[in-house]
Amino acid sequence: MANPVITKWTGDMSFDSLVTGHHLIMDGAKEFGGNDQGPRPKPLLLAALTGCSGMDIVSILKKMQVNNYAFEMEADGESTEEHPVVYHTITLKFKFFGENLPTDKIIKAVSLSTERYCGVNAMLKASADVIVKIFVNDQEIEI
Repeated sequence: MANPVITKWTGDMSFDSLVTGHHLIMDGAKEFGGNDQGPRPKPLLLAALTGCSGMDIVSILKKMQVNNYAFEMEADGESTEEHPVVYHTITLKFKFFGENLPTDKIIKAVSLSTERYCGVNAMLKASADVIVKIFVNDQEIEI
């Protein structure tokens, strides 16, 4: 299954990508000749990673009949110093909030996503160390 993305230069350091029918503006910081009208490309990898895992996790938890929770993710990429500057380590924090949350089901959902289903995670793991942390009501859960 092909996923074509069309990206057009719109001036200075700004680009408009057409991704599955949606426009995404990317731009550089002012100090690099951009106008800061959109995110930089590399952090978008982290957004794609959290989006991919997030969709997996909420789908899995729904099948497990886990309800009434709030959920957010943080992804932090540590970059190399040398060019090409790439993420050598990515820390993913999965944060769940709610009463009487089943930590065993949460751990299973996160593990299934990060170890089996999320294709973005699989691609990034080929070049970076991906560290997974799970928090329930701000308490880190051992996995």
